[in-house]
Amino acid sequence: MTDHSSSADGAGEGWPSQQPAPPQLSAEAARSQVAAAWVRVAPQSNVPPGQVAVPSLPPRADRPAVESKKEKREQAKAERKAEYERKKAARKAEYESKQAARASRKDGGRASAPAAPAEATATTAGADPSAARGAPAPSPARSAVKGPDVRFDVPRPGGRLPSNGRSTHVALRATLLVTACAFALGSCGVTGLVIGRSSVSVKPAALDDKDLDRYRLTDFPVQSAAVFAEEYASLCMTYAPENTDKRRESLARYISAGVDRDCGWNGKGKQQVKQANWDGTVEELPEYGKNGRYLNIQVTYTGGRTTTLSVPVYVKDLAGASGLRIVGNVGEMPLPVRDTAPALEKGEEVVDQELSSQLKDQVLAGYFKAWAASDTTALTRFTTPDATPAAVSGLAGALTAPVVQEVQALAPEGTEVGKKPTYTQGQAVPARVTVVWGGGGADDAKAEVALKRSYRVTVVNTAQGWFIKDIHGGVMDPTGGRADTPSTASPTAAPAPGASAPSAPSAPSGAASPGVPASPKPAASAPAH
Repeated sequence: MTDHSSSADGAGEGWPSQQPAPPQLSAEAARSQVAAAWVRVAPQSNVPPGQVAVPSLPPRADRPAVESKKEKREQAKAERKAEYERKKAARKAEYESKQAARASRKDGGRASAPAAPAEATATTAGADPSAARGAPAPSPARSAVKGPDVRFDVPRPGGRLPSNGRSTHVALRATLLVTACAFALGSCGVTGLVIGRSSVSVKPAALDDKDLDRYRLTDFPVQSAAVFAEEYASLCMTYAPENTDKRRESLARYISAGVDRDCGWNGKGKQQVKQANWDGTVEELPEYGKNGRYLNIQVTYTGGRTTTLSVPVYVKDLAGASGLRIVGNVGEMPLPVRDTAPALEKGEEVVDQELSSQLKDQVLAGYFKAWAASDTTALTRFTTPDATPAAVSGLAGALTAPVVQEVQALAPEGTEVGKKPTYTQGQAVPARVTVVWGGGGADDAKAEVALKRSYRVTVVNTAQGWFIKDIHGGVMDPTGGRADTPSTASPTAAPAPGASAPSAPSAPSGAASPGVPASPKPAASAPAH
């Protein structure tokens, strides 16, 4: 003890210390010590469970600062290979853990998960296997590697899919089941709706008796029954003593057993029916309901008398209009009641006398001559390009020698009386025209007959003059009333404007009718300009 302390004291008095030299270390041993010191002072990063942290070493002092391209490629290749090995080990560990979990479920949880996958992972990463044994086993969900090369398990035939695939399969089966049920329910609903609608009879909207009578909506075949009644009425009202038996046989084919077979005739006298027509009157026959009707037939005799017969008709088959029979005796009725016609309300109608005279002399005279002969070439001089077929067709010689007797061209609405009306280009003007036709056909006996006819003509104002666009027959009588009443009919009464006056009596041969030239020769004229 004393010696050692004295030696120490002596060394402290100025003698150099004689410490032994440190042992010489190799380059690898020196790097190991530097790496250990680096790990103690370097910050630790988060390391996933089941893996050992591998510290990054400081760069070697003897390594060149710039690496060659070849060395970089080799280093990248080594890194990719290491990454592949790590992923492969992770997949293998995940698979073994699933197998172990499946085995533990089958064995009731007695088997324990092996620790080999963790050791394999640690060994692959370059860590100490003993350290990995103390760490918990990595979770399959955490250690699963995501990417384009992710593998999935294929179960053996008859086996079950993994947990995630199994849930997907169950959801798919549930979706298919719900879809099939919805489709079946929809099909049943549509089928039931169709069957229900087809089994329910839809009734049409009910119409009352007034509507049925107004529009003649009935199941009774009126037209067929009317023809049948017209034939019977013509036979019934035509008789002669020499045709008694033949007439009785003909009537028997129409009537029922209790109807008079002579149709009320006593066998004396003669009578001939000129025509028999149904007048449109229908009356219900209550005894036969919807299968019977009373039909009124107008009968005109050769002598000129006209009467109405009420004929009861029965029809057995309404749909086929068959099984017709006259089921009663006829009754003679008066003609339909005639009444007076009301006067027309003409309002503020103004006649342009100047235009009427111009149309009569320069347009309508030549037009009616060409129209009577259906001269299409001449008609183009008097008609517009868009004239109606009636205006450009004509009478084809049915009437000849026309003389325009009267023209009434109506001024535009709003024209004041006494003022000259103005017309725009393209304006249409209606005109009432009275024409006297002479020589009514090729028969020599009718050569002196004069016929007065009235027309409604539409003329159009153009830059070249007045041209005809349309023509219609007939002109209304503005006075109304009735001609067979002495208080309203007077032989000296003047005819209404545009109305047809009573025709003059036929003059002897060679004489002219009053107011009408014997041989009218109207000159053709061009439209007024």
